[in-house]
Amino acid sequence: MMKSEILRLLKENRGYLSGQQICDHFQVSRTAVWKVIEHLKKEGYQIEAVRNKGYHLVHCPDVMSKAEIESLVHTKWAGTHVVCYEETDSTNIRAKDAGEKGEAHGTLFVAERQAAGKGRRGRSWESPAGVSIYMTILLRPELAPVEAPRLTPLMAIAVVEGIRRVTGLRCQIKWPNDVIFKGKKICGILTEMSAEIGLINYLVIGVGVNVNQESFSEEIQEKATSLRLELGRHIRRSEVIAAVMEEFEACYETFLKTGDLAGVKEKYNRMLVNRGREVKILEPGNEYEAHALGINNDGELIVRTKDGQEHAIYAGEVSVRGVYGYV
Repeated sequence: MMKSEILRLLKENRGYLSGQQICDHFQVSRTAVWKVIEHLKKEGYQIEAVRNKGYHLVHCPDVMSKAEIESLVHTKWAGTHVVCYEETDSTNIRAKDAGEKGEAHGTLFVAERQAAGKGRRGRSWESPAGVSIYMTILLRPELAPVEAPRLTPLMAIAVVEGIRRVTGLRCQIKWPNDVIFKGKKICGILTEMSAEIGLINYLVIGVGVNVNQESFSEEIQEKATSLRLELGRHIRRSEVIAAVMEEFEACYETFLKTGDLAGVKEKYNRMLVNRGREVKILEPGNEYEAHALGINNDGELIVRTKDGQEHAIYAGEVSVRGVYGYV
């Protein structure tokens, strides 16, 4: 925790931060402070140490560490406690395991690389090291299990807003759980839960964001893109994570006040790439075309079929495609 806080102080102080100030703040010795500074330098932080002036942070690397992320997150509970992995099977699996063991609401699990990343309906998710965001937040909402799908749209909004804040890029949402830019996927979201009758024990929302990839496999290059490919520059992943956590906490608190998506529905619908378009509804054993109108307060997609009837589509087993392709 002290490491995260020292890093936060260095980031917030534009000049030099004296060693004595840090010692006084944490009630520790100068040696203890020096050890933390040396550890940060080894991780790639460029820190100047000037006698009688103190420490000055010159450059931050693109590292995914507990200290780095916690030093940037300014929230009450979302992502204030971070668990980091160099490599793991999947952050959703780690979060669910921690959920079983009583880990706190709002804990964020982050990995540099996933060996078993997965997307919606059991699909695999490409998880190379060092270029993407793989993260999962653990939640303990006091909701009925049937209400769980309402939380996926909150995260979709948070990802769009977080990316815009850090990069200026205006992404869109493809219902129910993809974030796209110019028709190509930049982020996938996967919500899973453990529940009993009428009660959610815990719920996890996993987020995979393509950040610094410079290319994709032939299989997905027509459908996927990254922030770097669209912006032409390297993005610090920790900044995106912090911004998404802050936006998610704000959306979640609005959701708790209204008990549904009424408070964020218009914002979501403005971001929704399907809105006002002809879409193909792919249900098990049934496929038809309709006109997408936007989501309702429960997060279901409202579509109008050719006979003028309006239907609410539930995300569970249904996929929505553009009539002529992915979007």
